[in-house]
Amino acid sequence: METDTETKIEACRAYARMMNMLDVSHILPLLDEKVKYTSQWVFSEINGKKDFLEYIEAKLKSISGSSDLVWAELAHTNVLGAGPCLVMAQGQKDKLVATVLIEVRDAKISEIAMCLIPTPAQCRRTGEYPK
Repeated sequence: METDTETKIEACRAYARMMNMLDVSHILPLLDEKVKYTSQWVFSEINGKKDFLEYIEAKLKSISGSSDLVWAELAHTNVLGAGPCLVMAQGQKDKLVATVLIEVRDAKISEIAMCLIPTPAQCRRTGEYPK
């Protein structure tokens, strides 16, 4: 039986695969129907699987049409007791721009938060870029 930490690591890997491969199918089976997505750069939160998928598919399409590549790296932070997380880079692999915190409930991703706090510098990077 997986622990909550193992489940969270796998959820982080799935999100990273989605971002690194620009393919939403990697995260689909893990999304809770009531998933909540927040970003410190977006004013309103996104609630529900359908709305999140509309948002993230448009974002992935935009990234794929851009010369600004993104990288999602598995990381860990003790800030806010978050544990497993991701750091995001854009443009260059070491140009870190955000931290992604993921919460799981009943083995499904229930919350995703794109944030600046904790900063990527407050995360221990692993060098793992899931694909």
